[in-house]
Amino acid sequence: SKLNLSEPHMDYSSSDEDTDADVDTQLIIQQSLLDIYKPGVTQHTSEDKRSHSISSKEDALAHLIKYHSAFGEANVDGWLPLHMAAVQLNRNILEMALNASKPSTWEQTTHNGETPLFLAVSSSLLENAHFLLLNGCNPNAKNLEGNSPLFTAVLKDSYDMATLLISNGADVNLQCANKRTALHEAAKLGNWDMVKLMLTSGAHPDARSSYGFTPLALAAQGGHTEIMELLLRKGKICLASDSSSILLEAVRGGNPDSVTLLLEYGADANIPKSSGHLPIHVAADKGHLLALKMLVPVTDIAAIKRSGISPVHCAAAGAHPQCLEILIQAGFDVNFMLDQRIRKHYDDQRKSALYFAVSNGDLSSVKLLLNAGALPNQDPVNCLQIALRMGNHELISLLLRHGANVNYFCRVNPLHFPSALQYSLKDEVMLRMLLNYGYDTERCFDCPHGDRVHRFCTFEGWTPTVIKDTMFCEVITLSWLQHLSGKVVRVMLDYVDQVQICSKLKAVLEKQKLWPEIHLILTNPRSLKHLCRLKIRKCMGRLRLRCPVFMSFLPLPNRLKAYVLYKEYDLYGQESFTGTCVLSFGCSRATTSAATALLPQQGVPKSNHTSIIPNAQSRVFILMSLFGPSLQAKAQQRRRLPSPARCTAQVTATAQQRLGHRHSAEEPGASGPLPLPKKTSRCRPLRARPPPTTRT
Repeated sequence: SKLNLSEPHMDYSSSDEDTDADVDTQLIIQQSLLDIYKPGVTQHTSEDKRSHSISSKEDALAHLIKYHSAFGEANVDGWLPLHMAAVQLNRNILEMALNASKPSTWEQTTHNGETPLFLAVSSSLLENAHFLLLNGCNPNAKNLEGNSPLFTAVLKDSYDMATLLISNGADVNLQCANKRTALHEAAKLGNWDMVKLMLTSGAHPDARSSYGFTPLALAAQGGHTEIMELLLRKGKICLASDSSSILLEAVRGGNPDSVTLLLEYGADANIPKSSGHLPIHVAADKGHLLALKMLVPVTDIAAIKRSGISPVHCAAAGAHPQCLEILIQAGFDVNFMLDQRIRKHYDDQRKSALYFAVSNGDLSSVKLLLNAGALPNQDPVNCLQIALRMGNHELISLLLRHGANVNYFCRVNPLHFPSALQYSLKDEVMLRMLLNYGYDTERCFDCPHGDRVHRFCTFEGWTPTVIKDTMFCEVITLSWLQHLSGKVVRVMLDYVDQVQICSKLKAVLEKQKLWPEIHLILTNPRSLKHLCRLKIRKCMGRLRLRCPVFMSFLPLPNRLKAYVLYKEYDLYGQESFTGTCVLSFGCSRATTSAATALLPQQGVPKSNHTSIIPNAQSRVFILMSLFGPSLQAKAQQRRRLPSPARCTAQVTATAQQRLGHRHSAEEPGASGPLPLPKKTSRCRPLRARPPPTTRT
């Protein structure tokens, strides 16, 4: 065979020396493996490995030093070898990289604007930062966010680093992002040592950020009382001019000690912010109870009126019933209305604090406001409408018991019947509550067409120029509401006299399961008991029906009161009446005042207007005030009154006779006294019983 010259000739023959070297190498490898698995033998520690790795890196870097151009090349993030060396623990590597780099690259930044010194400070590498500062690196170079190395040292809570930077020329008053200094950040973080260092190094204690905050304001926001006291003692801070932001931020933080400290130093609680809010508004909105107690006695009512919003609004909006209770006990007006400049920011043009509480579904706050005298019918959008939309039975019942108007009309596209009904068509409990409190049911059966055929009408929805007076029959006969018509009409028939239904409504009702029962009611006369109840309710008027205090004053049997108020149809199960006790109804001062307003100002003792009526004389005065001035005048001529039982029976008989002889009904909703018919032989004047004679 011939030798292939294209391949290199290799001599596979080996000498004795090479063989001995291979044997020695194999023995060394085997011995190393045996040593690894041999127990009790000390292995390489992590420190040895680390030192070996560092020495390897140093050796590799030493070989690359001769390539000076490589130290000027950056990666995709803009990092030079010097940047990478600044964040490593080995100072020797940093020293070698710095010596190999050009001086022009010592201040070169990454894509985030970070210098090698900035990276060393952010990594809390004190030795690296010290080395870079000794070589003349700028201690005030900012990154793209506007933060300086000193600001970053404060963020990292590195006291030694901050001391090093200040000793090497770092400016303690250098404005960083949002014009905040290192003292701002130290005060915000609550670092007492860092604040002390900045102040002793010449930091201005009253420096303001771009938002107008001083270090004191930021310390107050965090509730750092010790730092606040240090700043107040150190600098010449004009607390009066800045008290709006400082005290407000302290209240926002919720630390009562901070609020107390500022008030002791003369902070004014009546200086508003640019938005018009006072510190008391913030305390009520955030629910800081202790801070609110401190601010109540030092806040002027005039300042609150100028702000256009009451702290009661803020407490109700924040759903803080405890704060609300404090404000009510302090005498704040629960019927204070929002100013127009604040109200315009709400689409619903809300005005009252009660509206805020109802919108939140906060039952506790609603109870407090109503019991304190809040009026439920003050807002453009009725509070009852909000509760009906939410479907909260307890909230609805509470509003109705305190005089909410069930016959309100929406401002936008109103119906021919009161708007509350549209939210209760699917809920019989809500429907019964509305009807029990005097909902105008007769308007629902008011139709101009009667038995005639209704003209065809299409619903275009909302239009800016035409507001339709839509009848109830047109609404309940819609295709998606027809299945509810039978049940709704049947319930409504319990609250009306004899009514006529139009042809359109009748055509829909005839297809319902309850039509036989409805037809039976419509074609037969109503019971006398039912007609009497309707007559009594009409004579009393809706205003008195909505007033539980008025009903409690009436000296009538509870059974009769319950019948007049449709208690047998009260599916929600309200509490029963307990005679003349006002407190048993949970009524508010506003409700009591409304009942008192129904009484004439003469003839009834003033002390009895707002108190529980304990005796028969007061009951007679109230009944005479309600059922006619003529009977009242006669009763005032008597010096002595008969027993309570006879007095109650006599006045009750008079009222029954009046209902039987009166021909003209009172206008619904009227609040004046009801006139009595002229005296007949069946209605005799009250006479005093002579005292019993004793035998001698």
